Amino acid sequence: MDFGQAWHDHLALVEFAYNNSYHSSIGMAPLEALYGRRCCTPLFWDEDGERQVEGPQMIQQMTDAVEMIHESHILHPTEVQLDQNLSYVERPLRILDRKDKVLRNKRIPLVMVQWQRRGTEEATWELESRMRSEHPELF
Repeated sequence: MDFGQAWHDHLALVEFAYNNSYHSSIGMAPLEALYGRRCCTPLFWDEDGERQVEGPQMIQQMTDAVEMIHESHILHPTEVQLDQNLSYVERPLRILDRKDKVLRNKRIPLVMVQWQRRGTEEATWELESRMRSEHPELF
């Protein structure tokens, strides 16, 4: 969808679409997680608190854009184990690389960690000392 130079005029619609889209990390839409139910209305509140309704043409454009995104980015949700407080702890899968971050008079050993349910492109650099203490099975 092309908003041209006036993308900021449509920011509320983009935020609405984002907050009502399925997020695999939490297994639902953010608004559903927050309020316990989905929000399926084209209404939103502006900065001054007044309720506004977008016209049917804008709603149809957004619906078409969301359908196009869903078709091009097919999601395959997986089962995740949640703690009692409904949090998800991601565990490291393996160490991919090592490097030293050198500051003026200090050397900081880092390791690149691949996390469960994530590809190598989403690996992160972590402190080696922390990973050794929390996950010694990786070393």
